[in-house]
Amino acid sequence: MEKLNIFIKCVFLTVIIFFSVNLNAQNGTTIETISDSLYQELLEVRKYLYNNPELAGTEKITSSFIEKYLVSLGLEVKTNIGGYGVVGILNECKKGKKIAWRADMDAISNHKHIENELHTENSNAAHYCGHDVHTTIALGIATILAKRKSYIQGTVYFIFQPSEENYKGARAMLADGLLDIIQPDEIYAAHISPMPVGLIASKKGYLFADYKQINITFKKTKFNDELITYTKNILSDLQNVAPNSDFWRMDNLMRPDIGIGSPKTIFKDFITVQENFEVIENNKTITISGYLSASNKKLMEGARHQLQQQIAFSRYAKKLKKVEFNSSKFVYSKERANITNNAFLVEKAIEILSKNKSSLITTIPLYGVIPDGRGDDFAYFQKEIPSVYFFIGGSNFKKGMIAMPHTPNFTVDTNVIKVGVTAFSSLLMKRVNEK
Repeated sequence: MEKLNIFIKCVFLTVIIFFSVNLNAQNGTTIETISDSLYQELLEVRKYLYNNPELAGTEKITSSFIEKYLVSLGLEVKTNIGGYGVVGILNECKKGKKIAWRADMDAISNHKHIENELHTENSNAAHYCGHDVHTTIALGIATILAKRKSYIQGTVYFIFQPSEENYKGARAMLADGLLDIIQPDEIYAAHISPMPVGLIASKKGYLFADYKQINITFKKTKFNDELITYTKNILSDLQNVAPNSDFWRMDNLMRPDIGIGSPKTIFKDFITVQENFEVIENNKTITISGYLSASNKKLMEGARHQLQQQIAFSRYAKKLKKVEFNSSKFVYSKERANITNNAFLVEKAIEILSKNKSSLITTIPLYGVIPDGRGDDFAYFQKEIPSVYFFIGGSNFKKGMIAMPHTPNFTVDTNVIKVGVTAFSSLLMKRVNEK
């Protein structure tokens, strides 16, 4: 009897879908129309989040607010996953594709902030990275999809992740059984960037340079000083960017001729070396450690191979024990998972977003990789689930608003909320219904 009731319910919902689609077409109700109508409400949401910033691991107020908001939309809600993580589940008896959207929600330590339209009441933390905007956009997407749930042929998950700033939240949620609660086929996320508001961009593979500690271990010799100097030199020689290159000026990242959005970008095919080498000795071995960054996995792996070959033809060949990345005994290793977008999903996503008829939205492919040490622990979700991470522009240069995360004058044009909600609601609707 229970199975029969479920079957009847699903048939009933199917009939509703058929009629609601036709009614919607007649009324001209679109995602952009709903997004416009939500805008003032979402501005208040963002204001609340901005005024209640919480550092990584302490997001109690934020989590509670999100939970109540999702419950009010009629979503099934799971809380306290990996700390204060929250998951909203939108499923209307559908067995189709399962799509997830992630928003990070923590703030960073407060420092002097110049000219902002809002006032932060918590003096210890502030949303200078835009996570309040990310959370607002995600709640807006959830609102729209809840209003249009009769169109959805599968399941949409909304993941609100704590502790992104310390690179712990994604791993904590996964370790706490996130993928036992939800089973997404695809997952998406976006981050505020200093691009102009209205611009959305992504690319396959890396968006940020990968950073790894490389450790070269030798048997001790009578000539340790010479060995250390030799090893530092061959590490330094890996770098393929000239010291006086425009590459080192981060304000060039957005330049139309050589920036990351240009096919002629200078921010690709690079490997750099930080000149802060470490030397660790014991009775039998000596290890020289350095830090590399590279714009793709092939270059990073190639660096290790190049070092091995050079040493093999040197006077120290018989003394070499190993060349490895991030040996666990090195406490201060900078190795971490790196954003790596799924090539197929990037192509599909850009195609879908490019067809969006909203005059607010422009979608472009990227060609370059950001080299200034940034990252996002969304990368740990990417290890488990095919995914795409986007940059979404939040700057308005005419108004002097520059949405450069982690800077004291970080300011967002709030129209980015409308852009994000409109664009990504449409994307998720398309992907969840695509067979």
